[in-house]
Amino acid sequence: MIARVTLELALGREFDYAVPDEWAGQVAVGSRVEVPLGRRKVLGIVTDLAEASGQVHLKPILRVVGGQALVTPVLLRLARWMAEYYCCPPELALRSVLPEAVRRPEAGWRQRLQVRMVPAQGPLPKLPKRQREVWHVVEERRCLPLTELLELTGASLSTVRRLEDKGLVEIVPQVEERDPYGREQILPTEPLPLNEAQRRALAAIREALDRLCGLQLKPSEESEAREPSAAGAGKEGAALSRTFLLHGVTGSGKTEVYLQAMAAALERGRGAIVLVPEIALTPQTVERFKARFSSGPHRTLVAVLHSHLSAGERHDEWHKIRQGRARIVIGARSAVFAPVQNLGLIIVDEEHEPTYKQEEAPRYHARDVAVLRGQMEGAVVVLGSATPSLESYWNARRGKYRLLVLPERVDQQKMPRVRVVDMRQAARAERGVPVFSPQLREAILQRLEKREQVILFLNRRGYATALQCPRCGYVAQCPNCSVALTYHRAGQHLLCHICGERRPAPSACPNETCRDPAIRYAGLGTQRVEEALQRQFPRARVQRMDSDTLKRKEDYRRILAEFRAGRIDILVGTQMIAKGLHFPNVTLVGIVHADLALHQPDFRAAERTFQLLTQVAGRAGRGEVEGEVIIQSFTPYHPAIQYARRHDFEGFYEQEMEFRAQLEYPPLTRVALVTLRGRNEDKVRFVAEHVRRDLSRRLEGFSELKMTGPAPAPLERAQTYYRYHLMLRTRRMPALSRELGAWLKETTLPEDVHLTVDVDPVSLL
Repeated sequence: MIARVTLELALGREFDYAVPDEWAGQVAVGSRVEVPLGRRKVLGIVTDLAEASGQVHLKPILRVVGGQALVTPVLLRLARWMAEYYCCPPELALRSVLPEAVRRPEAGWRQRLQVRMVPAQGPLPKLPKRQREVWHVVEERRCLPLTELLELTGASLSTVRRLEDKGLVEIVPQVEERDPYGREQILPTEPLPLNEAQRRALAAIREALDRLCGLQLKPSEESEAREPSAAGAGKEGAALSRTFLLHGVTGSGKTEVYLQAMAAALERGRGAIVLVPEIALTPQTVERFKARFSSGPHRTLVAVLHSHLSAGERHDEWHKIRQGRARIVIGARSAVFAPVQNLGLIIVDEEHEPTYKQEEAPRYHARDVAVLRGQMEGAVVVLGSATPSLESYWNARRGKYRLLVLPERVDQQKMPRVRVVDMRQAARAERGVPVFSPQLREAILQRLEKREQVILFLNRRGYATALQCPRCGYVAQCPNCSVALTYHRAGQHLLCHICGERRPAPSACPNETCRDPAIRYAGLGTQRVEEALQRQFPRARVQRMDSDTLKRKEDYRRILAEFRAGRIDILVGTQMIAKGLHFPNVTLVGIVHADLALHQPDFRAAERTFQLLTQVAGRAGRGEVEGEVIIQSFTPYHPAIQYARRHDFEGFYEQEMEFRAQLEYPPLTRVALVTLRGRNEDKVRFVAEHVRRDLSRRLEGFSELKMTGPAPAPLERAQTYYRYHLMLRTRRMPALSRELGAWLKETTLPEDVHLTVDVDPVSLL
C-alpha cells in the first residue's frame, strides 16, 4: 500500500511513501506520520492511500504519530479547497486545520502523580508517627495528588515511598486535563421563553436540522417552520438552503435562539460550533453556554479554542473534541476547523466582523469556510448579526441564504434614542475642539446623579494621534511606516501601532532648525478621554478598556465583572466594548468621534462606520430605563451616520448598494488583491508593472475581468516595506483563483520583492 503524504514543510506537493506491514493497520487518511526526507525525519499528514505509485524505490513510513487519525476526511477536503481558492500551498491550509499545539511532536497530556489507598490485606502494621499521619490523610481522601499530600502533611517523598513499599498506598501517574475554565463556578440556567419572532426563527432551524438528520417533524412544529420563509424572508428566502442569516436588532435575543438551536442539535445526536469574532468575547459566551449545558438532558462538555489559551490547554481542549467528549465548541475563527464528531450546527455570531478574516496565508474567511463546511458535513449554518455584511444580506436577498428576522428587542424594550451632535458647531462655540460636547457632558452628569452607568466609545487608543509643531509644521512620523506616531502619556513615549516602533516623547520640536518648546499633541485617544473624564467628573469611577490596559488574559473578565457589579460608573474603550455586552444599568452610550473610519480609502468605509455605530449604540437601554446614544461627528449628515441614528439597516443597504453597483464593487463582484512589497520602492513599482503585464496576458480569457493598478497601497509603507497593489474584480472568483494559483507556481520574482494574493479581502489598506 502507498501513502500520499503532505509534509509540514512548504514544498507545494505530496510525496509517496511505502506503508510497512507493521503499520498497515494504523495508517489511514488523516493519520499523522513521520517519514524520511533526504537525511532528515519530518512529520506529515496522510492525504490519500493508493495501491501503486508512479515513483520507484519508495522509502517507508517510519512511524504513525498517535493512535487516532487527527484530520477527518471532511476537514481534509476543506483544506484542499482552501489551498485552491485562497491561492496558498496545501501545507499551510493543513496547518490551519491542525493547530500547532497538536502538531508538535512533544505535545501530550499532562500527567500528575496520584497517591491512592490500597485496600488493607489484614491488620494495619505498626507505623512510625510520620508515616501514620500520612496514612490517615490518604485513608480519608482515598486518592489525592502527591504534591498536595506532601504539602498537607509536611512529609518527604521518602516517607510516602515507604508506605508504598509496605503495600498500603500506590503512587500512579494520572492524566490531569488543563481546563481554562475549570476553576470557575457556573450556575446552571434554564431556557428562556421566546417571543413570536424568536420562535419562528428557531422553528426554521429545527426544521432544517430535522431535514438533514432525516427525522420527521412533529405536527406542532410543522406549521411554525413554514412561516419564516414566507413572512420573514419573502419570496427569495423560500429557496431551500443550509445556511440562515439571522438578522436581529441589538438586544433581540439572538443568543437565546442560538442556545435553543444547539439544544435541538444535541437532541438529534449532533454537535455544534459557535464562532465569536473577538477573543475578548469568548469568556462571557463560554459562561452562558456552559451554564446552559452543564446539567440537564443536554449535558455535555463545552470546549474552548482560541489563541489566548496556553499550548497545553489548546492540546487538551482539541483532543476532548476529537475524542467526542466535547460536543459543543466555542472559539474565534480557527474554531471553524474543530474536529466535532457528527457536526450538525455551526453558528457564526456577528458574522459581519472583519476579524473573521485571516491576515496571513491561508487568508481564509471563517464565515465563508463555515458555510462550505456546513455543506460538506450536512450541517445547518446560522450567520447572526444586527448589521449583516452586505455580502451576506445580498445572498439572502437572492435566496442563497434564508433570511430570519428579529425586528424588536426582547421584553418590549425600546431601541435607544440617538442624537447626533455637530462638532463643528461645538468647536466654534468653545474656540477649539472639545473632548465632550455640551450635550454629552450634560447627559453624563445626569446619569451619574441617577447612579446609572455610561459607556464611552473611541476606536483609537493612546493619548494623542500625532505630535505636531505649530511653528515649522513638523509631525513625528514612524521611520518604518507611512503613519504618524501616537503619543502615549503613560511612559511618555511615541508608539507606532503598525510596527511597534517606540521612542521617547520630546520636550521640544525635534527639527534642528526649529527646536520650538511649544510642540503640541493633536488628535484624540482613549487615554485623553479618560483624563478628561477624571478632570470634569472627579467623583466618577472611571475605567479604561483597550489593549494597553488589558495585559493579562483575566483582565477583561475582571473589569467587566466590576462594571456589572456597579463598581465602575463610566467605561471608556475601543471596539472591544462595542459588541456582545449586556449591562441593564447602562443608559447612556457616547460615541466620542464617529468619523474615524468614515474617510479611509476603502469602499467599505461607510459600511464599517454604520455597523460600528449601530453595534455600540446597542449597548444602551437593555434594562427597564430607556437608553440614549449621543454621536459626536464632524460630518453629521453622512448617510452612514443618519441611517445608524434611525436604526435603519434596510435604508442603508439600499443606498450603499447603489454606490457599489455604479463602481462594480462587492458583493456584485468578487475581489482579489495582489500586493507586492520590498524595501526598494522603485524596484517594487517596476516589478508590479511587470506583474500587471504578465497577468493581463495570462487572464485574456476572462472577458469581464477588471484590473486596476499597480498603485501605491493606501498604507504605502509598513514595517520598512513599500507596498503596491493590483486589484482584480470578477464574477467568477473560483476560476480566477485556480488561474492565479497556477500562475503563482510558475512565476519567479526577485528575492527582495515579495508577492501575496488575498482573495475576498476585507481591507484594502
